[in-house]
Order: sequence, then C-alpha cells, then structure tokens
Amino acid sequence: MSIDHATVRRIARLARIAVAEAELPALADELGRVLALADALAAASDAHAVEPMAHPHAQALRWRDDVVSETDHADEWLALAPEARADLYVVPKVIE
Repeated sequence: MSIDHATVRRIARLARIAVAEAELPALADELGRVLALADALAAASDAHAVEPMAHPHAQALRWRDDVVSETDHADEWLALAPEARADLYVVPKVIE
C-alpha cells in the first residue's frame, strides 16, 4: 500500500511526533509495509475451522499421588530467627 507524505505528516501530527522532511520518504515506505502486512494478516484470518487450543502440541499431564515428601522444618527455621512469636517471624517496623 502506498502512503503519501501528507498522510505521514498527518499521522505524525496526530501522534505528536516531530518528523523532519528528510525522514518522510522512509517513514512512508515503512508505514506502507506495515499496512501491507496487516492486509496479508486480514486475508489469512479465516480461522473458523481451527479448533481453539491452549498449546500448539498435544500434551497430557502426568499424574502422581499427592503425598508429603518433606518433613516439617518450621520449628527449626523459627529457632534461627532473632525473634519469633506465635509461629511467625517478628521484624522491626521500617518506615521511611
């Protein structure tokens, strides 16, 4: 799609972007390529026959038994704290 310099100036003004006159041809070409890509995507967007999916590869989750594999270390970790109260760490109040 071809975009003229007046359109590039208008887009730049609407976007509040300062564009020098020397940059207009390059920006017009770049905007034209972006719009051509958008047209190509719009033409290929007929995806009604495609089933929705969460992942492109068919995957099955491996199930395992929900069993406890770690022992409770809470008392040991609380013993390392400088101060603990009611099974919680006590930290100094910090206000800046």
